[in-house]
Amino acid sequence: MNSFLSSVLPAPEDPVLSVYFASREDPSPVKLNLSGGSYRTEEGKPLVLFSRWSQNKEYLPLDGLADFNKLSAKLFLGDDSPASKEDRVVTIQCLSGTGSLRVGAEFLAKHHQERVVFVSNQTWGTIPKFSIWRVCMLEDLGAAPSGAIVVLQACAHNPTGVDPTLDQWEQIRKIVRSKSLLPFFDNAYQGFASGSLDIDAQAVRMFVADGAQSFAKNMGLYGERIGALTIVCISKDVARKVHSQVLLVVRPMYLSPHIHGASIVTTILKKSFLRFSRIVSMRQQLYDALQARGTPGDWSHINKQIGMFSFTGLNEMQVRFIAKEYHIYMTYDGRISMAGLSSKTVLQLADAIHAAVTQIA
Repeated sequence: MNSFLSSVLPAPEDPVLSVYFASREDPSPVKLNLSGGSYRTEEGKPLVLFSRWSQNKEYLPLDGLADFNKLSAKLFLGDDSPASKEDRVVTIQCLSGTGSLRVGAEFLAKHHQERVVFVSNQTWGTIPKFSIWRVCMLEDLGAAPSGAIVVLQACAHNPTGVDPTLDQWEQIRKIVRSKSLLPFFDNAYQGFASGSLDIDAQAVRMFVADGAQSFAKNMGLYGERIGALTIVCISKDVARKVHSQVLLVVRPMYLSPHIHGASIVTTILKKSFLRFSRIVSMRQQLYDALQARGTPGDWSHINKQIGMFSFTGLNEMQVRFIAKEYHIYMTYDGRISMAGLSSKTVLQLADAIHAAVTQIA
């Protein structure tokens, strides 16, 4: 009866999960996994920002916690957003990162005629790619068919840590508008690029289009899977219709989102106390440590990049050398999570990078 299971082929190796499993199987007491985007304390422990458990355990409605949705849209679009004041914004609570994108994609698949989707190269490991900022990015977008969907990361680009400037965003916006492209923003790292929630939302507010938010990373709620999908419509009447159709997408997918994490985010947004300067400090400490060791090469890109991640510039052979000899794990393209470092482990990483660069071509 289960003979068909014998013919099931193994899934392709995931570039991030494979590193995680290799790290998990490493018995070394000093191992360090920098492949994922989890924020860590100086002691290497998961960061806990909020510890009070939500008292209400009832089901949420299909669109989630009302206060959460209102505050999410405010964080995304700003206090003085005309779209919000005119009640033409639809925001629903979703299941964090790709969950919000999935709901948006399902809605677009049903109601948007153009099926072509552009995503940046590089992008997340789960998504196949237009060139990130350079002249050819504008060429790629300029060659896109009218109405194509363009997925843009709002700030702190993952995995490169390189964002367009505001002038470059304006050039992108002009092409998007002239080609009637549909911008779909992923906003997972608001607050991690500049340290300012408002500055990090400038690109989104420039477009005032639709977007997906994730509070897993910017609020340390990885296990809660909290996110939001926000769609800006042309009128209040259109927003009402869009809201009803998005709920039809949600109902067979998961019905009711999580209440606990939404309550935490709502409380945090009401208190507005987030500060994430530590990642900037880790970048500077790593740069200083490499300079102190006289590590060959120009490492200024570590400070120039922003957000949780950094492309070190290490090649795959050097990455494998570091994993074997120093028990430090990163994706094979040399990407590391700056949020996983501490003042102690940053020195360990600098030693490993120095050895890899000087010993492995």
